[in-house]
Amino acid sequence: MNVYEAALKRIKYLFSEFEQIIISFSGGKDSGVMMNIVLNYARETNQLHKVGVYHMDYEAQYQMTTDYVTRAFESFPAEVSKYWVCLPIKAQCATSMFQNYWQPWKFEDKEKWCRQLPENCINEGNFSFGFDYEISDYEFNIKFAKAISKKKKTCFLIGIRTQESLHRYKAVNKFSDKNEYESNNYTYVISNNCINAYPIHDWLVDDIWIANYRFQFDYNRLYDLMYRVGLSLNQMRVASPFNHCATESLKLYKVIDPNNWGKLIGRVNGVNFAGLYGGTTAMGWNSIKKPAHFTWKQYMYFLLDTLPEETRKNYLRKLKVSFKYWLEKGGALPVDVVSELDKSLEFEDLGTPSNNRNYTTDYRVIKFKNYLDEIDIKNPNRLPTYKRMCIAIMKNDTACKTLGFGLTKYELEKRHNIMEKYKSIL
Repeated sequence: MNVYEAALKRIKYLFSEFEQIIISFSGGKDSGVMMNIVLNYARETNQLHKVGVYHMDYEAQYQMTTDYVTRAFESFPAEVSKYWVCLPIKAQCATSMFQNYWQPWKFEDKEKWCRQLPENCINEGNFSFGFDYEISDYEFNIKFAKAISKKKKTCFLIGIRTQESLHRYKAVNKFSDKNEYESNNYTYVISNNCINAYPIHDWLVDDIWIANYRFQFDYNRLYDLMYRVGLSLNQMRVASPFNHCATESLKLYKVIDPNNWGKLIGRVNGVNFAGLYGGTTAMGWNSIKKPAHFTWKQYMYFLLDTLPEETRKNYLRKLKVSFKYWLEKGGALPVDVVSELDKSLEFEDLGTPSNNRNYTTDYRVIKFKNYLDEIDIKNPNRLPTYKRMCIAIMKNDTACKTLGFGLTKYELEKRHNIMEKYKSIL
């Protein structure tokens, strides 16, 4: 079967298993296609009453994204539940080293808002779900999912594709955290009454646009403008403009949406700088350089000394976890990467990973004697180096996602504590 038929098969199964189907809709191309397929299936099978649509609105976004989300919500049948969330959650901020997050839609900052509250949205004035919402968007999503699944067995549909990034690939293929629902590898159990499902995880970007054309789905017209300014299909992203994924393309706002650009500059510190230098060495992109008299280790500590204390401690926690992983436990590397390692690096080959069956290629567990300063191989991002940490700092990537890091022990414990704390809600 093709990917469309496979998605329909998954959707049909999920509707048969769950009392409530919530579509997570960002306003982007992937979630938009998934939403249209699900709504069509629910309409054809008379199950629209089971469907809800959840949209997290980050306030600062392209006008065309707002237009698309508005069109979508206005087109939903009356039976569909609507959750358009406009709350001051703590959203990632990668444009400033003095704030790790910013808060959209905070009533006390109303004069700074980039636009007015949408009609019938969930906001500070009418929030009734009984939990603190001034938390990270990740934490909010978990709390919200548990809140609306108290009385109904619920499935959240997430429109991510593994082709997009390694992090999205990991979200579906959880090598060391197989918490699946009924052994379905496109699902992840959140609680006893709630799961996430990724019905289009195996689609390519070409499949998205083929579906939009073949079924004449409505979509975010922002992609048409992105195409006209020369972006490839894989470069086109719709996201909060201040997070680390969007920093490189922040300058596009000046061309595509100049009216909103002026509002963004006054909304969060560092936006204009990121708009000018995002995608350059000034923001840790391309060929980053260091002062000649520094090693990368020395340069990293120099950069850390320029940061606010909270931000500096965050990076040092990441570094400590990396030390423990590579210098004590050992990390899994593809055999072709291992073959490039110079013996002078002093490392120990501990053999194949204990869960090697979860890897698509042959891997070896490698433990280094010393943390590397830098390394000249085909895939340097596979290895632990001080240069990689310098790049993360320059990009203000406090999550260190650009380094290929998964969740650290600290973050895993934080997630575990959150889930334990709110387990009693169900």
